[in-house]
Amino acid sequence: MNDEQPTRFGRRLRDQPAGFRSLVEGALRPIRAERVTFFRGAGAGAGLPTGGHEGVSYPDMAAHSIGSATVSFGLVSVPVQLFAAGESKAAISFNWLHKKDGSRLKQQYVCSKDGEKVERGDMIKGYEFQKGQYVTFTPDELKALEERATGAIDIIEFLPAERVDRIWLDRTYYLGPDKGGERAYKLLAEALEKTKRVAIGQYAARGKQYLIMVRPTHGGLVMEQLRYADEIRDIAEVPIPKTEVKKPELDLAVKLIEQAATEDFQPKKYKDNVRERMQEQIERKVEGKQITEEPEEAPKTKVLDLMQALKQSLEGADEKAEEKPAKRRKVAGKR
Repeated sequence: MNDEQPTRFGRRLRDQPAGFRSLVEGALRPIRAERVTFFRGAGAGAGLPTGGHEGVSYPDMAAHSIGSATVSFGLVSVPVQLFAAGESKAAISFNWLHKKDGSRLKQQYVCSKDGEKVERGDMIKGYEFQKGQYVTFTPDELKALEERATGAIDIIEFLPAERVDRIWLDRTYYLGPDKGGERAYKLLAEALEKTKRVAIGQYAARGKQYLIMVRPTHGGLVMEQLRYADEIRDIAEVPIPKTEVKKPELDLAVKLIEQAATEDFQPKKYKDNVRERMQEQIERKVEGKQITEEPEEAPKTKVLDLMQALKQSLEGADEKAEEKPAKRRKVAGKR
């Protein structure tokens, strides 16, 4: 639930019959003191296991472990717990309904050859090795192909932190010390911090083997799931024609960057305006109102000349800076 939903929920609850209202209030009483957020788990899909916690997050409560493992380097073993570092809220999902009566639709599988509806028990997985030709696998055969989950994060090498480009990063997990591993955990975190290196290794989970990197942060450890080499495309595949940059253009571009330069990343000042607008319009629908269209912005004039575009950008940045109100100075003795 977000901050506004409890109020809206309360209004709707008051409109219900007394018996139903008492039943719901009784069910909610044990969790009323805590905020609970439901979301589509970031751990779903190709990521590491979430241990069944992928449907609920607890923003105002202590983090909940989604699994356990052992980090091994040399003869040192560090028992750790895994915690999701974040959750994806970008997508708002919709269900398909029957237009005639509003009932939820169910997905069915149909044979492409004879059009016959196929039940789950009559399905088998196959790999297409040539167009229209498949080799099939039974569930037991697929199980035998899976990597055995050992719970071990095997560290293979230690690299300078700056040597791992951001393009390799896939998902991020926090690591916390498990019972009995506090000293070894702190030792690894401080050693990585002192040497300015990160640990590279592999981790088997969910039948797959993941390439991972462990790095120190704020006295703790972060494990980042990396992509394998064959999962990354080379930028050389992108057609980039050769061209020259003129010095006056470069000077203006550098000046424009410097005007908008900051030293710290502040993610809280950015909002997903599209998601918020969709939620507002969904709420209007729930309350029986019609969706209101956003006014269309007038198309911006295209500036073809690069120098002109840079100059106009700098002028716009100067105007915004002048529009900012001056900060009030505090006067001694006054409130």
